[in-house]
Amino acid sequence: MKCLIAEDHLLSRRILKELLSPYFDCDIAVDGQEAIDSFILAHESKCPYSAVFLDIMMPDVDGLEALQCIRTLERKMGIPHNLAVKAIMTTALDDPLTVIRSFNECEADAYIVKPLSRHKLASELRKLKLIP
Repeated sequence: MKCLIAEDHLLSRRILKELLSPYFDCDIAVDGQEAIDSFILAHESKCPYSAVFLDIMMPDVDGLEALQCIRTLERKMGIPHNLAVKAIMTTALDDPLTVIRSFNECEADAYIVKPLSRHKLASELRKLKLIP
């Protein structure tokens, strides 16, 4: 399986990649626009991501905007909802309004508040049926 990590902070990217590498081949994006571009390229190469991990607070295009764009692209591509990429928001924001917006407006599948841990991440991946 393949995943995309969109994170602007170097240390957070490294930690997330280390935690996810046992389960996925990980690609990296440093901002939301790069995440959108990577999502498109993965589909064009017929090797789409199983999951995208999006930091909410990124410069230029943030994680929420990137996810809204990805969901719009999926609809344009005719990808059924049950085959859509699993989108996991990662953030330091434990703000109820941001959580609600992530799920309702942006169609996120999961929301993990940093700091990330192996246990927290594995638990969410199991809930999303990405790992046994």
